Amino acid sequence: MDMKAFFHPSRIAVIGASANPDKIGYSVLSNLIEAGYEGAILPVNPKETQILGRPVVNEVADLPRGLDMAVLTIPRDPVLPTLRQLAELGTKSVVIITAGFKEMGREGFYLEQEIREVAEKNDIALLGPNCLGLINSGAKVNVTFASGTPLPGNVAFFSQSGALCQAILDWAVGENMGFSKFVSLGNKAVINEAHMLDYLGRDPDTNVVLGYIENVSQGSEFLNKARAMSRKKPVLMIKSGTSTSGAKAASSHTGAIAGSDQAYEAAFQQGGIIRVRDIASLFTLAQAFSCQPLPQGPNLAVVTNSGGPGIMTADACERSKLHMARLSQETMEKMQGFLPSFASLHNPVDIIGDADAKRYKLASETVLEDQNVHALLILLTPTATMVSEMNEVADNIIQLAGQTDKPIFVCLMGKHSIAPAQEKLVQAGIPCYNFPEPVIQSLEAMYSYQQWRNRPEESIEEVPADRDRAEEIVNGFRSHLSPGRSVEIVEYQAQELLGAYDLPAAATSVATTSKEAVQAAEQMGYPVVLKVASPDISHKSDVGGVRMSLQSPEEVRQAFLEITSAAKYHEPRAFIHGCLVQEMAPAGMREIIVGFHRDEQFGPLLMFGLGGIHVEVFKDISFKLAPISRSQATDMIRGIQSYMLLKGVRGETGVKIKAIEDILIRVSQLAIDFPDIVEADLNPVLVDESRAIVADVRMTLYMSHSQ
Repeated sequence: MDMKAFFHPSRIAVIGASANPDKIGYSVLSNLIEAGYEGAILPVNPKETQILGRPVVNEVADLPRGLDMAVLTIPRDPVLPTLRQLAELGTKSVVIITAGFKEMGREGFYLEQEIREVAEKNDIALLGPNCLGLINSGAKVNVTFASGTPLPGNVAFFSQSGALCQAILDWAVGENMGFSKFVSLGNKAVINEAHMLDYLGRDPDTNVVLGYIENVSQGSEFLNKARAMSRKKPVLMIKSGTSTSGAKAASSHTGAIAGSDQAYEAAFQQGGIIRVRDIASLFTLAQAFSCQPLPQGPNLAVVTNSGGPGIMTADACERSKLHMARLSQETMEKMQGFLPSFASLHNPVDIIGDADAKRYKLASETVLEDQNVHALLILLTPTATMVSEMNEVADNIIQLAGQTDKPIFVCLMGKHSIAPAQEKLVQAGIPCYNFPEPVIQSLEAMYSYQQWRNRPEESIEEVPADRDRAEEIVNGFRSHLSPGRSVEIVEYQAQELLGAYDLPAAATSVATTSKEAVQAAEQMGYPVVLKVASPDISHKSDVGGVRMSLQSPEEVRQAFLEITSAAKYHEPRAFIHGCLVQEMAPAGMREIIVGFHRDEQFGPLLMFGLGGIHVEVFKDISFKLAPISRSQATDMIRGIQSYMLLKGVRGETGVKIKAIEDILIRVSQLAIDFPDIVEADLNPVLVDESRAIVADVRMTLYMSHSQ
């Protein structure tokens, strides 16, 4: 696709241009003209000769060949034939503002599919359908039907919701916030979030990227582009449709199915995307990232003329990843030379309510020079002394910001009396807030992003495995599956599959009679565990299908008969193959759970947590998308709240963390190698200070209609 023609078109046709101000075709043409677009504008309308002073082309067939962009504002039914005409003319990019496609149901869905096929076959960069359009401030392009054009800026924004785009554009115009690019994705028939991340990552006019998404079209591509881009520029994104009702709303709104929130959370973390929960925070953070350098550490210093707000800031800092900087003795001695004797020299530095502009300037300069300080917050309440000097304070801050590579934030508490100074600071690119909490939120996000950028690139380990053996086991189940159906891989063969990946499974044997069970137990050595072996019974304990700590042949023989009888009683239609005989793990080993679920957008989502009530009641679980590196496996283990129970507390010996990492990495590779294994639960995995053993495993194989 020619994304240059999309963002920097030299000729634009507006198909459906109208002389009626109430029509979208009029608004698009008017916005393009008012934006100062310097290329050729070609309105297309079969009845008019001139619109807004521009000569009209009456037929699409009369448009010149090799057109850079065509914007369609026509009714739905003519869209497909018009697109075919444009393809024949060699048009490079198309914006379909028209609605009524997959968001409206079955007929619209299939029509949109045809549009996608035409665009992809002819290499057309197609935006929409059902979108607001796009703005490129640098090229003076505004092919939206929104009211108002934002100022130029270094922030790019893309959104799946056209209505949200309109609201944000209106807000941005009111706040004098500028954008480099502004794109409404609509239904994403062709151009999607991954294309945006790829292009904006290379766009010299864009320093910060904002996005609102309801779903992701190509999960792995999106993740790859995000990972590459976030090393260069911050990406801040809102994902909606996280609740049950929200997910339903997303589906009816765009015809898309929202993915699981855990998968998106993992994707954002692994892709370096800063996830934002609300629109207000999105633009609070955008302001900070777009105009301030990143902090090189977590230490914040505060200069204030009021003790209360300073304490509030310290409290907010305590709840974040940031720290209140410990000022050096040299810094405090310098301040002692010009501050009143009753001022507080410790951070937060309270320069007292009678402080003037000069005192603020000296204190701020001195604190900022301290090597222990990574960022500065100048916090000011409009006392009688300060009201008349507010503009001078603002001028001093602007001058100071130009002399340092440390981020400076300002909090002017109030409204009426601080408005002129606040406006002056914002115009100079100094983030200015009314309360301290958003400052902490912004700095914490910037510090976390700086940590992400400094992390070394992740490398995926080569996992040795007997893939031929694994394929043979899986093929045995595939042969019995029809498209759209699933089957559980019975535990004995699932254990074999784990063995092919050198996963430490407990020694297991299948016995079809009580005699075979005793023989297997004798060979393993007591104590042993017996479990019902049936492809139709997943939860063995629920049917009395498990017996633990069997110590003798008599106990094994009796347990076999009791298990098979109980299973047949509870599940009369189940096929009972016999029992699994399994070695009994040593006492004192701790239970963990490892598994994966195949997410529709992103593929296998790995899960880790403590077993038992920790996973069932407390939901103490961490997630990552496969494949994972060694450090990501470590992050998963440390990511649960009860990690210290594994590490060892109060004199208890910790477990072998590397053994858990090995299991996570191998399960991750298994999930990648076999896309038709849609779920796997290794539960429990028993672990102690020397090893880990997979005691039980469940896997589900699904054959899609495309296989």
